[in-house]
Amino acid sequence: MDFFDNINFWGIINFLSDNLSIKGPWDLVKTIVDISIVSYAIYKIATLVRETRAWQLIKGILFILIASKLSDILGLRTIAFILRMIIQYLPIALVMLFQPELRRGLEQIGRSRFKNFFNFEDESYTIKVKSNIEEIINAIVEMSKTFTGALIVIERETRIGDIINSGIQIDSNVTSELLINIFTPNTPLHDGAVVIRGDKIKAAACFLPLTENPNLSKELGTRHRAALGISEVSDAIVVVASEESGKISVALNGGLTRNLTSDTLRKALSKNLLEKHVPNKKLGLWKVKTK
Repeated sequence: MDFFDNINFWGIINFLSDNLSIKGPWDLVKTIVDISIVSYAIYKIATLVRETRAWQLIKGILFILIASKLSDILGLRTIAFILRMIIQYLPIALVMLFQPELRRGLEQIGRSRFKNFFNFEDESYTIKVKSNIEEIINAIVEMSKTFTGALIVIERETRIGDIINSGIQIDSNVTSELLINIFTPNTPLHDGAVVIRGDKIKAAACFLPLTENPNLSKELGTRHRAALGISEVSDAIVVVASEESGKISVALNGGLTRNLTSDTLRKALSKNLLEKHVPNKKLGLWKVKTK
């Protein structure tokens, strides 16, 4: 208690009032909230762009700003003039260069989270999701044994109606038999992706956007790149069976986890489909690998 008795709390408050224009306790609360929101926003933006090409562009922009300041200090007029012109048109260039990241960020902001506080799923929903997970696992494991390529997109918070509309509408219950039949080679629907919305297979032979990540391993084929592509622009979780190696992978939030077993796949799907109150969780125990 002696330690706390020696602290001049009113002195601290007076210091904050003089330096932050705080006139009372309510202003102090508003200032703390204000700073917290700004700090969180900066953190989220940094997290969003850190694993993208935007991170390299940000470092380049910082270099230009520092170089511009140094050129002014050292009296390098020509270089300073050129850098000032670059900085003048930099906001327009940022919008053009960061277009994919800005789109992804706005989509994440637009995802509705409020319904999760009021939409309490009953036991029948949980049972249905667990049943669907088992059907997906049974199908993927069977197809991996026979080296049958498969690409299954499971929609979550972000609606991907444009992806569904690009394929053949099915609207059928999720069963392992149907999934295996869809991806059987030389059948009409085996090319493209299957999209699952809720407890239904909504469409097959769907077209997915390919990832724009230039740092992927060359051994990753079109299916894996398509899985990463849709996971970069939505919060969907994507299950992939490789036609070449038979290995099972999962794409989520722009990351790819490979070489999954039936148990680790079950854990990944359960963690991200049953825990609906945290729709953007990573896969959990595994490190995201793209190489």
